[in-house]
Amino acid sequence: MSAEHFPIIETPRLRLRKITAEDANSILVYLSDEDVMKYYGLLPFTSVDDALDEIAWYQSIQDQQTGMRWGITLKEEDIIIGSCGFHNGVPKHFRTEIGFELSKAYWGKGIAAEAIKAVVNYGFDHLNINRIEALIEPANQPSQKVVEKIGFIKEGLLRNYEYTNGKFDDLYIYSLLKQDI
Repeated sequence: MSAEHFPIIETPRLRLRKITAEDANSILVYLSDEDVMKYYGLLPFTSVDDALDEIAWYQSIQDQQTGMRWGITLKEEDIIIGSCGFHNGVPKHFRTEIGFELSKAYWGKGIAAEAIKAVVNYGFDHLNINRIEALIEPANQPSQKVVEKIGFIKEGLLRNYEYTNGKFDDLYIYSLLKQDI
């Protein structure tokens, strides 16, 4: 999942690009929101250092060739309003997971679906991926609706799959195969 230079993806409304340290304040704005972080697996961010740590993680998964994370911007503005990308990739099995989040100010406008669809297509077309998984908490119905809209299929429930913020979380596992699109 490496790229010599980070790919830019454009959609009708969005420009998906690499997130840099200069974006830390923008990321802090939405990742400090309790509603955005409710199903993220981390506590709301409280400092620019938290955002810089997140950006460092994005770079580390790219360096390790286990993922790529794009910043979501509106074409007319170059401000990060969310992110979307791959993590926990297993190249020998042509499989990866997708994750995403979006500033609450942009919920309900189809932006997440537009970004996810573009990233999914990029993964299938350029990264030799065959299977993309989405792991979503049962209570996170908006995210379930977004991935279902794109064509992901719910395969089942992973019980007590993750331990985050002092509790075990069940997660639905969704998948989309290259042959499905």
